[in-house]
Amino acid sequence: MKTAPNALLITGTDTDAGKTVLTAALMAYCQQHVQHRSIAIFKPFQAGIGDREFYVKLFDLQQVLDEINPVYFNAPLALPIAAALDGKAISIELPWQTLQLLMQRHDFIFIEGVGGLGSPITFETTVADLAADWKVPIVLVVPVKLGAIAQVVANIALAERSGLRVKGIVRNCVTPCSEEDVENWANQALIEQLTGIQVVGTLPYLENIGDRDQLAKAASHLDLEMLIPSLNVAPKKLALK
Repeated sequence: MKTAPNALLITGTDTDAGKTVLTAALMAYCQQHVQHRSIAIFKPFQAGIGDREFYVKLFDLQQVLDEINPVYFNAPLALPIAAALDGKAISIELPWQTLQLLMQRHDFIFIEGVGGLGSPITFETTVADLAADWKVPIVLVVPVKLGAIAQVVANIALAERSGLRVKGIVRNCVTPCSEEDVENWANQALIEQLTGIQVVGTLPYLENIGDRDQLAKAASHLDLEMLIPSLNVAPKKLALK
């Protein structure tokens, strides 16, 4: 039976919701404050240049490129379309085999998905299907903007239909925003009432997502004990600026 107890899948309501920012923030925080634990980053599928290159440049990862991202296609399109353009088939088993190796070698793995929970992996499989098959818990990232609440509700409904364990919802300021903006566009009480899932924090807008100190500071805004309890992290809560 497939199961990934020492992993967390970072998914979003859509493309550009902030999955990479949250993944990088969590990794930066752990590298600063949980140095005695071995942590890996895993991007099972990637289409187009972007995330895997960013992680390799930003972090000193004890992983080869194929361990970070085992399935890669050239065009920045939906995976089935990108694969067809490359004349390749999409392997679902290869990422699982790679994840098994990572789980043996590392204490914890941050898995970044593609697009949103409903984004296609193949013509028959979505990110939600993959998370259900791997039995990996998820955190949902929502960009702070008009329409955010509807996106959260739709994605959580899909998560529930797929039987996923949602550890929490993270709001991400994709543009500079005030506390008033956050509550007007992605109101915590309304999200939690409609979904039954806890909002575990808000990532502030970051001008430079390549700054590891700023990323680590951003992660300290989150309830990390809720997201990654096995790593025994307990940062002080900081006010959103």
